[in-house]
Amino acid sequence: MRVLVTALAGAGHLFPLVTTAWALRAAGHEVLFATGGDMGAVATTGLHSYDVAPGLDMRSVVGANGPNAFRSSTTGQAFPTTPEAVREHPAFRMFNGLAEAMVDGLVGLAKEWQPDLVVYESMHVIALLAAEAAGAKAVSHAIGVAQNQRMLDLFGSMQVDIFQRYGLDAIPKPDAHIDVAPPSFKQPEGWSMRYVPYNGGGQLPGWLTARPERPRIAVTLGTVAPMMTGLGPVERIAAAAEKIDAEFVLALGNADASGLDLPDNVRSVGYVPLGPLLATSTAVIHHGGAGTTLTALDAGVPQIVVPQGADGPINAAAVAAAGCGFNVATEELDGTVIERLLSEESLRVEAARVRAEMHAMPSPASVAERLTKNFGGQIS
Repeated sequence: MRVLVTALAGAGHLFPLVTTAWALRAAGHEVLFATGGDMGAVATTGLHSYDVAPGLDMRSVVGANGPNAFRSSTTGQAFPTTPEAVREHPAFRMFNGLAEAMVDGLVGLAKEWQPDLVVYESMHVIALLAAEAAGAKAVSHAIGVAQNQRMLDLFGSMQVDIFQRYGLDAIPKPDAHIDVAPPSFKQPEGWSMRYVPYNGGGQLPGWLTARPERPRIAVTLGTVAPMMTGLGPVERIAAAAEKIDAEFVLALGNADASGLDLPDNVRSVGYVPLGPLLATSTAVIHHGGAGTTLTALDAGVPQIVVPQGADGPINAAAVAAAGCGFNVATEELDGTVIERLLSEESLRVEAARVRAEMHAMPSPASVAERLTKNFGGQIS
C-alpha cells in the first residue's frame, strides 16, 4: 500500500517517525515523507520526501511565538486545560501558524498521490484532512511521554477553523494511535510500540567507538532550546566540570559555544548522533525534549533533566518520578547534583529497569505488520 508519513520539519517532531517509516518501507510498502520548509533533516533519512510548503521559514514562525512559550514553560506554567486558554497560549499559536502554512500543500499532495494510509505525528492534526481528501485510513503517532488524548483533543480544538474551511464541522478521530511511552510512565493509549531512536546518520568519530577511561557525561540542549533560552545550563556545567572526575561531551549541534571557558575534561563536538554517544556514556544532562528523553531511557543511562520549555517540564517530572534521573532548574545545576548523578546506584538500577521495559514493547516492525493486517487488507 501507499503510506504518507507526515510531521513538522523540526527534528524533534520528524525524527521519532523515521524508524516507523522505515519499518513500513522494509515491509514492502511505498512510503513518502511529507513535511514543509526546511527539508534538511528528512533529506538525510534515505526516505523519499515532499515539501508541502516551499519557502516556509519555520524559524520565523517559531521566533514570533516561541520565546514566550519557552519562558512560560520553564517557569513551571502548565499547559492550558481549556479551549479558550489554548487559543491564547503562544506555543499552540505557533503550531497553528505552521498548520495554516502547510495545510493546502498537504491536502493537495494527498489528492494527487492518493495514499492508502496516512501516519502522522499526533500534534500534526491537519494530516486528518489529507486522509479525508484521499479516502485513506489515518494513524496518529505519539513522539513522547507528554502526549495523551486529552492534550491532543485540546490541541486540535485550536485548528477547528481550518477543518471547517475544508467542510468538516469537527475534527475526526484517527483509526488508530501509536503510543511510544513506557507503560510505567503513563497509561498506554492505543497501540504500544517500542521507541527505537533515530538521531540522524553520519560518520562516527574515532573517540566515540570505544568506552572512555573514565565516566563520560553527554550534554545536549537539542535543536531549539539554545535558540530560545541560550546556553545557561551548559555554562553551569562548564563551571563545575573541572572538579568532577568525568569526561563531559557537549553535543550542541549548531549552537555557538565559542564563548564558553571549557576546562580540559570538557569536549565540545557540535553534532554527533545521540544514540551512539549515549551508548558509550555513563549519564546524560539535557533539556527535556521528548526525543532526547526517550533516547536516554532506551540507552538505560541516568539523566539530569533541566527543562528548557515546551514539554520539558512534563518529561523531567516523569523521569524523576520513575527514579532514573533528577529534575532540576537551571540555577540548581551544580557539581553536587552532577556527582550524585554518577554515584547514586538507584538511578542506574531504575534506568536499566525502564530500558528493559521499553525493549519488551512491540517493535516498529511488528507494528508495521499490524498496520498492514488492519488497514492494508481493506485497500483494494
